[in-house]
Amino acid sequence: MTLRNLTQPEYLPQPTDPGDGLQGLFAMMHSFLGLVQPNTFPDFLPRLIKRETEVMSPDFYKEVLVYQAGFLVCIIIGILFIVVMPLVGLCFCCCRCCGNCGGRMYQKQKKHTGCQRRAFFASVLVITIILLAGDICAYVSNNRLSQNVDKSFSTFNNTMDNLHIFLHSIPQEVDFIIDSSSVPIQQTNASLLDIGNGLGGKIVNQLSGRAAPLLNTAEQLLKVIGVAEEELQNVNKSASRLQKLQEELAANLTTLRDSINKTLHTCGDPCQNDSVDGLPDIANFSMVPDVQHPLELVTNLTRLNLSATLVEAINVLNKIPEKVSEQAKNVASEGQAQLDGIKEKIATFRSSLPILDTLGNVSELLSDITKKADTYEPDIKIYDGYRRIVGICLCCLVLLIIVLNALGLLCGAFGLDTRAPPTKRGCLSNSGGDFLMASVGFSFIFAWLLMLLVLLTFLVGGNIYTLVCRPWATGQLLQFLETPGLFTESNLLRSLGLKDSNATLTSLYEDCKNDDSLWNTLQLGKMVSLDDILNISKYTQDIDSTLNKLDIRVNSTEFLTNNQMDSLRNLGKKNGSLNLNFTSALPQNLTQNLSAFADRLDNLANKTEGDTREQLRNQANSLREIQSWAKSSFSSEIQNLNSSIWQLNTSLSQIQELVNSTVTQADDFKTFNGTTEVVKNATLNFVHDVLDYFEVYLDWVKGTITGEVARCGPVAGTFDAANTIVCSYIVDAWNAFWFSLGWCTIFLLPSVILAVRLAKFYRRMRMDDVYEDNGETIELSRPPKAFKMPRPEVRK
Repeated sequence: MTLRNLTQPEYLPQPTDPGDGLQGLFAMMHSFLGLVQPNTFPDFLPRLIKRETEVMSPDFYKEVLVYQAGFLVCIIIGILFIVVMPLVGLCFCCCRCCGNCGGRMYQKQKKHTGCQRRAFFASVLVITIILLAGDICAYVSNNRLSQNVDKSFSTFNNTMDNLHIFLHSIPQEVDFIIDSSSVPIQQTNASLLDIGNGLGGKIVNQLSGRAAPLLNTAEQLLKVIGVAEEELQNVNKSASRLQKLQEELAANLTTLRDSINKTLHTCGDPCQNDSVDGLPDIANFSMVPDVQHPLELVTNLTRLNLSATLVEAINVLNKIPEKVSEQAKNVASEGQAQLDGIKEKIATFRSSLPILDTLGNVSELLSDITKKADTYEPDIKIYDGYRRIVGICLCCLVLLIIVLNALGLLCGAFGLDTRAPPTKRGCLSNSGGDFLMASVGFSFIFAWLLMLLVLLTFLVGGNIYTLVCRPWATGQLLQFLETPGLFTESNLLRSLGLKDSNATLTSLYEDCKNDDSLWNTLQLGKMVSLDDILNISKYTQDIDSTLNKLDIRVNSTEFLTNNQMDSLRNLGKKNGSLNLNFTSALPQNLTQNLSAFADRLDNLANKTEGDTREQLRNQANSLREIQSWAKSSFSSEIQNLNSSIWQLNTSLSQIQELVNSTVTQADDFKTFNGTTEVVKNATLNFVHDVLDYFEVYLDWVKGTITGEVARCGPVAGTFDAANTIVCSYIVDAWNAFWFSLGWCTIFLLPSVILAVRLAKFYRRMRMDDVYEDNGETIELSRPPKAFKMPRPEVRK
């Protein structure tokens, strides 16, 4: 029985980290926040939420201040920057206007003036590049934040869609499991329809397995007996023909012996030493064993038609399925009628799963959340547009300072004539110095504003990162949320009706991260016992009792009759007629050598004359003719006899063993009165096989529910998506913006100092300073003017 695997739903792709190209900036920002706030998640926050501590108590303030020490230091530094930077700028401006702090338009020429100018140029260039890099990072972070805000809504909707798909798939998967009950029901129905071959085949297989050795041995015995019967007949025929040939040969030799004896008596002195005693004796074939009795035994067994009896017994076995089908017809029909009841019982399994009742409420809650998020989307995008414009304006302020620095460097470097005195510097060089001073002025004007915005965004983004995002990534946030008594009214497990479950948010996330099933994740086994729900007796007790009514009766099978058994026993006796010895059955030579005696007669003929010589020669030729006739007549018969004897020796050595084995196995099967037991065992096995369909199905249901149904990977994906939206999309981009802007604001300080120092090397001075190697001579082109308040004047 094959049950289909549960098909998992297809979900929308999960959001990915959008930090492409900004990983280095994010890493620096995270390192900075790690230095500012190295402490772990605050212990006082759960106590504050549960109102276990007084907000106004000094100890609580002290604990909060100690925890936020890094942020407090940054706030102090930021406030000092915001307050001091404008004051320093105002004082610097007043001092410059009074001719102090480098305000006098006079530059003393020294030996290392060129080296100083180049050093200040390089320093301002490096600072400007650093400012440009920070401004670019701020601009990119500002745009990335707007892009991520737009992307967050689509990501949020995809995540909600995945949750809806997950929730809707759970009832569908349960329905699939229930619908799969049709597989064992169909298998059971097919088994009942084919009960003849099913149950009858089991009976036949068991009986055939018991009779298989007997049938195999009997089949081999019949083949060997067939060969032995044929060869015994051939031996009997060949022996009879050889004996006839022997009689004919003996008669011819006797007549010729008498003739030779007469001739030798009339020969006289030449033949007095010879006699017919030297004539060889004829061959003796009387030693061939008589095979008539073994042949009769084999023939009698063949006449009993052993093969027909075996075929009839096999036919009786093959008709058992038909008899079983007739006898089990009513029981099979009753069992088929009960299959619909089993399906209805299995369908009640759906009501045993408590979580299915709460899925609708959860789905409605998710739909409400999605609708509310959609209503906020236009406003959020509008306000984010305003924020983006403000961010661009701030980047443009920094860019203005960078551009002024760059123009000052370019104009000063390309417009400066190092051979010209400071009072005669060119317009381009003087413009370069003015650009640098303009950069300084704008730095004093906007630096405090930049620092104020950086400080505010830093406090918001930094605390969100350290209190939410970092604990979220390390799992401390889940441990905080599962603090006992923290959110008693919004306990997730209780809202799902799982009051007895020991699952925690951390365990839920870890299990769902591994795409485990909700059964294991929510520990539903502690509330619902699958062994009780899926107890096979609840579903199959009716059909089990019905099938146990089967009463199959099969007649005993007889493979060999009593006459056949007696015939086999006679044939298989140890010292019976089959123990034939053909060792001395044939003589080695038909005649010992008639041609040698014929040669002797020819020699005697040469010693005699007349009729005696002619008679001896004729008699020698007769001997040779007899020998030639005997060789041609006996050889084919002897060859046939030898072949039959060889075949008999092979067959007879097997017959006795096969006969005894057949008789023993036939007696064992005949004395085996287990036909009833075989039918009973086969019936029990058939019932077990039918019930095994449902047992396999229920085991599959148990394994599917605990391992396949409601794999909660989308739940962990929702948690990860929320982390991606809040932290990776929003917080990281927000923090990267203020970090880049703060970077630029901090480097405005060295930019101001170095730009002021470098501007004096490019601006046109009002007083000359002549430097000579043999001494110093200062030539003043005009007396220094006293400080006057600027007033409008009319050009002459």
